[in-house]
Amino acid sequence: MKQLVGRKQMLALAGLLCLYGLPNASRGRQETRQIVVDTGHTMGNPGAIGPGGTREFDLNRQFTIALTKALKAEGLGVIDIAAQGSPASLQARTKASGKAALFVSIHHDSMQQAWLDAGRSREFSGYALFVSGSKPHYARSLDCARSISRKLQAIGEHPSLYHATPVEGENRPLLDRRLGIHRFDNLAVLQTAESPALLIEVGVLANPDQEARLASQQFADKAANAVAHGVRQCLPAEP
Repeated sequence: MKQLVGRKQMLALAGLLCLYGLPNASRGRQETRQIVVDTGHTMGNPGAIGPGGTREFDLNRQFTIALTKALKAEGLGVIDIAAQGSPASLQARTKASGKAALFVSIHHDSMQQAWLDAGRSREFSGYALFVSGSKPHYARSLDCARSISRKLQAIGEHPSLYHATPVEGENRPLLDRRLGIHRFDNLAVLQTAESPALLIEVGVLANPDQEARLASQQFADKAANAVAHGVRQCLPAEP
């Protein structure tokens, strides 16, 4: 028996499609071209604080907004978790991933306190990428991390490699030294994601020479465009 869809139901459906940035998209396209973007940390737990007082959450949010815009310009659908109110639980953030093409968590780097106390905060700058090797989607996650890193390098950025240093709390295995990709199986947002997933440390906020640059809208827009290009190139072809 056929069911007739009323005007209210059609409007509700249209509203949902607009919310997720997927107007006029087929179900197959939704599942293969939708990106979930997570703003790392929250207003109440802002993460790292730069030497000049810049909060990591504020940089994460600025970058996420720029990335959402850039991904949509690439013709991709986007779920911006923070725009819908980021849940406090890291595991809860990944529930939106579902059948998405990719889950991307945005962060800016701090350093271990011992490193800072030793006056070594200027030794590293640049980005870092993390994937979990324990997930079924490991191969696709790694492929997307490589694609994003290449695009960041194309605009003059470089990997920091700080997280590979042999100090307590770091020493993360490098999957690709040239591209700055690390394996980190116990990161909650990567461990619980139901789709391919990666975490990007956009830059080293703890480095006082980098703080103002990372906070600039010009940098956020340029780097976000590079990340969006990398995401689009690593996705499977449209059905």
